[in-house]
Amino acid sequence: MGEPVSRDVLPIPHVDRPGLTTYDAKDPDTSYPPIEPLLPPRQAPNVLVMLIDDCGFGASSAFGGPISTPTFDRLAAGGLRYTRFHTTALCSPTRAALLSGGNHHSVGMGGVTEMATSAPGYSSVRPNTKAPLPEILKLNGYSTAQFGKCHEVPVWQTSPMGPFDAWPSAGGGFEYFYGFIGGETNQYAPSIYRNTVPVEPPRTPEQGYHFTEDMTDQAIAWVGQQKALMGAKPFFVYWAPGATHAPHHVPAQWSDRYRGRFDDGWDRLRERTFARQKEIGVVPTDAQLTVRPAEIPAWADMPDDLKPVLARQMEVYAGFLEHTDHHAGRLIDALADLGVLDDTLIYCIIGDNGASAEGTLHGTFNEHIILNGIEGLETAEFMASRIGDFGTPRAYNHYAVGWAHAMDTPYQWTKQVASHWGGTRNGTIVHWPAGITARGELRHQFHHVIDVAPTVLEAAGLPQPSFVHGVQQAAMEGVSMAYSFDDPGADERHETQYFEMFVNRGIYHKGWTAVTRHSVPWSFVQGRLPAYDDDAWELYGPDDWTQARDLAAEQPEKLRQLQRLFLVEAAKYQVLPLDDRRPDRFNADLAGRPTLIRGDRQLIYGGMGRLSENSVIIVKNKSHAVTAQVTVPQDGAQGVVVAQGGAFGGWSLYAKDGRPAYCYNLFGLKTFIVVGSEPIPAGDHQVRMEFVYDGGGLGKGGTVMLYLDGVQVGAGRVDATVPMVFSADETTDIGNDTATMVSPDYGPHEAAFTGRVHWVEITLGQDAEDADHLINPDERFKIAMVRQ
Repeated sequence: MGEPVSRDVLPIPHVDRPGLTTYDAKDPDTSYPPIEPLLPPRQAPNVLVMLIDDCGFGASSAFGGPISTPTFDRLAAGGLRYTRFHTTALCSPTRAALLSGGNHHSVGMGGVTEMATSAPGYSSVRPNTKAPLPEILKLNGYSTAQFGKCHEVPVWQTSPMGPFDAWPSAGGGFEYFYGFIGGETNQYAPSIYRNTVPVEPPRTPEQGYHFTEDMTDQAIAWVGQQKALMGAKPFFVYWAPGATHAPHHVPAQWSDRYRGRFDDGWDRLRERTFARQKEIGVVPTDAQLTVRPAEIPAWADMPDDLKPVLARQMEVYAGFLEHTDHHAGRLIDALADLGVLDDTLIYCIIGDNGASAEGTLHGTFNEHIILNGIEGLETAEFMASRIGDFGTPRAYNHYAVGWAHAMDTPYQWTKQVASHWGGTRNGTIVHWPAGITARGELRHQFHHVIDVAPTVLEAAGLPQPSFVHGVQQAAMEGVSMAYSFDDPGADERHETQYFEMFVNRGIYHKGWTAVTRHSVPWSFVQGRLPAYDDDAWELYGPDDWTQARDLAAEQPEKLRQLQRLFLVEAAKYQVLPLDDRRPDRFNADLAGRPTLIRGDRQLIYGGMGRLSENSVIIVKNKSHAVTAQVTVPQDGAQGVVVAQGGAFGGWSLYAKDGRPAYCYNLFGLKTFIVVGSEPIPAGDHQVRMEFVYDGGGLGKGGTVMLYLDGVQVGAGRVDATVPMVFSADETTDIGNDTATMVSPDYGPHEAAFTGRVHWVEITLGQDAEDADHLINPDERFKIAMVRQ
């Protein structure tokens, strides 16, 4: 820009500098300065942040792991590998910290959005005093775009009505977004949004569709267009695939590359990985391999008939990560083709937390079973019968805890366990040839994900703003890493960092760590947990790279000093009150967060769809009724009236061969189908399903009755039901069934209802008991008025 610009207040205030005012523009004295577009300082680089999901320190070949990641290796060879870079131990908190430069509790993200409470550190609401990095960059002249996973939107704001304050392309600072909002997605049938509008995948799984490829196509196209039309502006791109989070979905040609590579199990894999890590220098030669915790079984103790299934789980995961690396490489190649790779600051963060141990001790064919707190439903015999389906569209699989622990080699524990490095230490690569002289070097300074935002601002020559949109800003809590770019021996500047997740907590201070593990990740319904003050604390010294030698008994005073420091930091950054509740926090009433739907009735209209589970009244574990007003064409009814969930859990009311039908899908393990005896005639009619719940606890069965215009036309049994959640990303649709299909009675091309669905009403409890099994116009008007 022509004159120095003050960037302390954003948006940058417009200053009028009128010249001599003349009557005629042709007057020679008429002169105004040219309009100059807003640009950042001349040296500001493009920025690409690549964040892999659920990938531990010991997975990628770039950090000694068994999985080939040639793109990450290439970036490391041309840049720097940070061996002591840390995350928060969970996805939403890491993402919020990354994009704000503030600790996860400071920005309200002490847990995942689905478990938000009314406590400030856990609300999932980012304070407007902490503007996100993409907003700061956009207001300084950057083009901004996000591709892939979000998982930062409060659950009560995820409906098609928003509000969109926390969505990436509205309040999040990104001018363009292509991805999914929740914590995970089916890679073959994702719930995609373009900005705030839902879109369907451009191809089917049978046509070779996979979300990682799709989002990379979108990213490459966006970058190409940005450079073609706005070459003078740098870009900020956030590429955050759903990989390698469960479900572990990857085409078989990728997983088959690893056939037989893991047959000797996770204990031997840890030993091999640790040896490679020492060879390449990402851990010191005198480091110790930590002992496998007693809670994680040895490979030798696993049932022999399950071992082929376990090995296949790891083969699929390995293929999934290599497949992700391949598509990351496509984006890197596109930058090279555009001639901008050297002047792009790339952060490649290989994991938003440690590897996930949420797949239970045996792994799972359908992760939804675990999300519902049900263990043991899948037998070894069942999983062996499905071994060929792992990784395909027919599965929703996750690997066993032992593999997650091996992927976090050489550290203790896994994702969710913020107390130990296995949950928080993630290999990170920084690549910027135009800004960093060093090539292929290691950096061992301690750093944390909150350091990314201040580093980007320093590289761009931009200040941390004092005001954004009229709101005074709090200072970022991270420190820039730029001091270490060309000085491997520089004293580290991030000297103190607390860690907390599900009350697994720790403190780092000048090389020392004090930590305590409170709970384990793979048991959703926790047993009786100890009192916080009864948790056993461990102490590790500055010379103990892997946290292998507990000094708590030898240096109790040092431990007490660090415990006090944890409490100081916890109070400073809104960690208190500690909260180890799990199922209770999924209940909005107990947690204290808003809910969209209140009462025992909900009226949904035709044309509505992609409604998240938090946008629809909860029908689980209770009697309920579903009534739909439909118009049927002369050639009969076919297709879905209303569906919730998908092929791995949900329910659907639909028409089959003209007759009303209902399907309850129990985790994809079994479907219960009731079909009416009479067809739905042409014209306007009401189709109704009543479900009488057996009671006696969660997940029990019930009786289904089908009605046509108030007359019973069918009945049947559902032996068991889903107790807590149908899906992480499947939705409720009126007149269709998007993503995967609930019922085997129809496919994607038969799901759309052939007539018209005017409205659907869902009622619970006493409201579902209708004497004539019919909703007349007066009743519907009364319902509509109550909802105002």
